[in-house]
Amino acid sequence: MADTVFGKILRGELPCHRIYEDDHVLAFLDVNPLSLGHTLVIPKRPAVTLDQLDDDSAAAIGRVLPRLCRAVLAVTGASAYNVLQNNGPSAHQAVFHVHFHIIPKPSAGQGLGVTWPSRGLDREEGDLIARQIAAHLAG
Repeated sequence: MADTVFGKILRGELPCHRIYEDDHVLAFLDVNPLSLGHTLVIPKRPAVTLDQLDDDSAAAIGRVLPRLCRAVLAVTGASAYNVLQNNGPSAHQAVFHVHFHIIPKPSAGQGLGVTWPSRGLDREEGDLIARQIAAHLAG
């Protein structure tokens, strides 16, 4: 198992505030929360980035993530939230073990703040990249 803070939590070397656990997934409170109820969801099988995650772990996270979101909202009273997942240092990943953040947004000043530097998508550029991604998926 990877020697990250999450690996240490999974091995029982570090404590955590457990929320949910099954054979594939562990969910616990973030120790540096952006808001009350900020929850981390990790696979038990380590992978650094989402594209490296095995299908069973991905499916297990997908099954439990909506239930965890509903529970966090119900308990915190928030009506809005973010689910955040970063891959790689330049994408702001700080712990190199796949993890999802559930971050309640109880008010405008709490939770995750996001800027979105969007740009327009040129039709030809969009057609090309869509075809390339689809072809890669087809093998």
